[in-house]
Amino acid sequence: MTQPAYQRIADDLRRQIVDGVLAPGDKIPSRPQLRERYGVSDAVALQAVRLLTSEGHLEARSGSGTYVRRRPELKRLARYWYKEGRTTSPFREEMARQGRTGDWRVSSSTEQATEAVAERLGITAGDDVMCSRYTYLADGRPVMVSVSWEPLAITRGTQVTFPEEGPYAGVGVVARMRAIGQRIETAEEIVTARPILAAEAEELGEPVGATVMVIRRTYRTADRPVETADIVIPTDRYELGYLVPVG
Repeated sequence: MTQPAYQRIADDLRRQIVDGVLAPGDKIPSRPQLRERYGVSDAVALQAVRLLTSEGHLEARSGSGTYVRRRPELKRLARYWYKEGRTTSPFREEMARQGRTGDWRVSSSTEQATEAVAERLGITAGDDVMCSRYTYLADGRPVMVSVSWEPLAITRGTQVTFPEEGPYAGVGVVARMRAIGQRIETAEEIVTARPILAAEAEELGEPVGATVMVIRRTYRTADRPVETADIVIPTDRYELGYLVPVG
């Protein structure tokens, strides 16, 4: 099928941005210039610019024009195997390694497991789970969000029922579960990408058309899954790095 004209223009400009022909801070051609260069109408040129703006490639400056958006400095987010003896959360440890202060906002409540969550946790749909919604902060600024679920059949009535309350708050899932006799042996991570959701864009200060990585993580003991989470990471802020022991 023939590609719509506005998409062809957007593809060409996007390629120039990715290749560095148009650098961050560069002003892109005006609408009349785009119209003349590509032989299209004003409306088509505007549609192409709006598409790239929604994707986070461009930003409009009132009375000045449209410019290539300056991206935050890309940081490496190391995903390494759990280290025995850790006394803080993996996120705080990773932020400290980058010379930044890691913190989070969280709200937790009892919910009933959906079919998808139940399948990941090996429980029945409708079973009680503790659902926790996090906004992770680096030097006070939101950098990623996540939602986690834990079967209340395991944690109810213990000191770790609420992930961020009690004596084990802030130490991470592995240490919390060990405190109630659940020794985690494996952590599975499945990484995908998708367009950002409106609520995520608002929370993270990202454009609505931006792309995010989603890490679907599940912690398991020898017998069963004990926690699963969706961790949402903007692609213009982080790249993932995995260090996996061999042998």
